[in-house]
Amino acid sequence: MRILSTLPLLLPALALAEPVQIPGPQGPLEAESLAAEGAAHAVIIVPGSGPTDRDGNSSPMALRSDSYRLLAEGLAAEGIASLRVDKRGFYGSAAALADANDVTIANYAQDVRDWVNKASDLAPCVWIAGHSEGGLVALVAAQTPPDSLCGLILMATPGRPIGRLLVEQFAANPMNGPLMLELEGLVADLEAGEARDPALVSPMLQPLFSAGLQRYMIDLFSYDPISLAQGWEGPVLIVQGEADIQVGADHAGLLAAALPQAEVTMLPGATHMLKQDLPGQPFATYTDPALPLHEGLVPAIARFVATDRP
Repeated sequence: MRILSTLPLLLPALALAEPVQIPGPQGPLEAESLAAEGAAHAVIIVPGSGPTDRDGNSSPMALRSDSYRLLAEGLAAEGIASLRVDKRGFYGSAAALADANDVTIANYAQDVRDWVNKASDLAPCVWIAGHSEGGLVALVAAQTPPDSLCGLILMATPGRPIGRLLVEQFAANPMNGPLMLELEGLVADLEAGEARDPALVSPMLQPLFSAGLQRYMIDLFSYDPISLAQGWEGPVLIVQGEADIQVGADHAGLLAAALPQAEVTMLPGATHMLKQDLPGQPFATYTDPALPLHEGLVPAIARFVATDRP
């Protein structure tokens, strides 16, 4: 019994995970808080595009990666706290907005700033870790940085405007050849601020260009990540998977050129889900939550946030 009584003293303190809320435009915004005892740093994990939840999953898109949950847990093991957020209009933040498409990037950015203020309860130094489109939101949020914001972590973040990225992604699949002329025209219209009647869009493209999504895209496509990056002088870590088929490795180079102070971590063989690619199974990391994160991801972030800076 004497030996058993000492076991609790030898075990690390368990991180406490719990949902937390802050006020939103029409109802509360929600995130999952993962505390780490004595943490000096907290990371806000901002999801990518569409109905992606705080864990990195999306039922409508058949996405089940758990990448954000795994990242939060990995950071907690390194003594780093986190908040992984549900965007306004989705999941735990559904009550914050009646129509999830009735939103702008500036709205998302303000929500992230508010989460930075909340995260300062977890640790004095707060970092925004944006994944994919979430990296663009992080760059916009940093244009008016809250006092406790220490820096940015841009994970698989586009280095070109999202409209251009959408064209790139479609062009990469030869089967989309017959749709490319129409797609390029749609993107050009939206970049010019002009929506198109969804009934006049080809059936194959209609799900991507509903009236609500076109409204959102007009705003989204207006942002240039390079211009935004040039406006941020604080610490930044660029993380890019070399096997990412959604945001190519060259995007990291574009961001790095605009952010001369940035540290860049390339993850060999990592997909857009920040997991190791499985040869011959291109979608495994999108659908198998049991697959771990790329082994280089958490150590790179932990080293970066712990670096002493003037």
